[in-house]
Amino acid sequence: MNYREYTLNQEGSLPDSKLILYLQDASEKLAIRTRPLVLICPGGGYGYTSDREAEPVALAFLAMGYHAAVLRYSCAPARYPTALTELAQSMLLIREHAEEWHVDPDKIVLEGSSAGGHLAACLGVFWDEDFLAEKMGLSAAEHARLKPNGMILCYPVITSGEFAHRGSFENLLGEREEELRQQVSLEYHITDKTPKAFVWGTYTDGSVPMENSLLLVSAMRRAGVPVEYHLFPQGAHGLALASKLTQSSDGRHLQEECSIWTTLAHAWMERL
Repeated sequence: MNYREYTLNQEGSLPDSKLILYLQDASEKLAIRTRPLVLICPGGGYGYTSDREAEPVALAFLAMGYHAAVLRYSCAPARYPTALTELAQSMLLIREHAEEWHVDPDKIVLEGSSAGGHLAACLGVFWDEDFLAEKMGLSAAEHARLKPNGMILCYPVITSGEFAHRGSFENLLGEREEELRQQVSLEYHITDKTPKAFVWGTYTDGSVPMENSLLLVSAMRRAGVPVEYHLFPQGAHGLALASKLTQSSDGRHLQEECSIWTTLAHAWMERL
C-alpha cells in the first residue's frame, strides 16, 4: 500500500488541513488494473474531524478492494466555503493522478458522516455551480471534473430548518449563519445532476434526526436520482463502523446490527 499526504491550500485553509491517500499496490500479477476510490469526509459538527470516522473507515474500504482517501478539512474558525473548496481541490488532485494511482476515474465516490455527510453532499449538489468552478480555476466546460460518481452518506446533516443540527451550521457559517443557512440547506438544491447516493441512519439518532435523511431522499426521488436508503431501528449518532473497531473510549457507539452498512454500501458500489 502507498500512503501519501497532501497539504491543502485554499483561501481560509487551516495549517492542519490535508488529504491522506491509502492506495492499493498495483501488480502485473493481478487482473485488477484500476480500482474505485472512496474519498472520506469524517464528521465532527464542523468543529473537528473525527478520528473514529476517518482511518478506520478508510481501512474498511481498503479491505473490500478499494483505494481510500481521508480529507482532514478545515473546521471552525474556518468558514464556508473553505471545507468545500478543499474537497473540490481533493477531487481534482485525484482525477489528475487517476492513471498514475490506478484509480477508476468513473468510480470516485464520496463518503461522509454527519457534518462530513453535509460536506460530501455539498459537492454533490454544487459541483456545477459557477462560484466553485471559479475558485478552482476551471472553465465552464471543465465543471464535470468536480462531480462525484456517487455519495455514501452516513447519518448526514442536511437541513438547516426544523430538524437542523444547529451546532454544525453555527460552526460552518459563523456570523453569516442567518444570511447563508438557506443556501446550505441541501434539500432545496437537489437536481437531476446530483449523483446517486447510498444513505443510512438510525431511528433513535438524537443529534441529527432521521428527517435530515428523509428530506434528502424525498428531494432526490422528486429529481429522479436513484438513492438507496437504510433506516436502522436502534443506534446513537456517530456510529462510524458501528462495530468494536470504532467503539468510543467511553463505551458508546457500538451497535453491531448496524455494522452491516459497509457490506450494503459495497454491494451498492459494485452496481454503480
